[in-house]
Amino acid sequence: MIGKLTGVIDETGADFAIVDVNGVGYVVQCAARTLSQLPPRGGRVALFVETQMREDAIRLFGFASSEEREWFRLLQSVQGVGAKVALAILSALNVSDLARAVAFEDKAQVGRAQGVGPKLAQRIVAELKDKAAAMSAPLAIAVSVGAKPVGAAGEALSALINLGYGRAEAQMAVAAALANAGEKAPVEALIRTGLKELAR
Repeated sequence: MIGKLTGVIDETGADFAIVDVNGVGYVVQCAARTLSQLPPRGGRVALFVETQMREDAIRLFGFASSEEREWFRLLQSVQGVGAKVALAILSALNVSDLARAVAFEDKAQVGRAQGVGPKLAQRIVAELKDKAAAMSAPLAIAVSVGAKPVGAAGEALSALINLGYGRAEAQMAVAAALANAGEKAPVEALIRTGLKELAR
């Protein structure tokens, strides 16, 4: 099994790159977002790889980060999502946006991907919500903040929403603030840290 490739870009296409590793060219299928981050021909690159073996072929899928690769695997655990659809989703949404969409069951965001209809988008967010939160501490906190906005976290969330931020992004900002400052942080600190997160 190939887990990572480090080499030189030999060629790129609409959905693949050929990575030359010591004279051997590996054809690696990638999401459009990943391809856009690759250097030009001759540039050095390191890709995290998922290897899928079939009776008639060995296919390599390349990713800019191990987190992106984990999402590729996770998406395919949903019935109706194969490699092609998983790559389409990762082309339409970056990892942070995808995690947020799944955590808050935003099927419209997931449905932006080519080949993902409303029913499949609903299935994806429903089946992966708990898994997505488990992959990210801030997401887990955000889900709980969204469910029970009480105490300092609830006040910080309300303040950010009153400042004009959307509920989902405010929840993520407060979640990140809680992860950084601790659950006993005062509301002022949560708001200040939350605003810094939103300004990124």
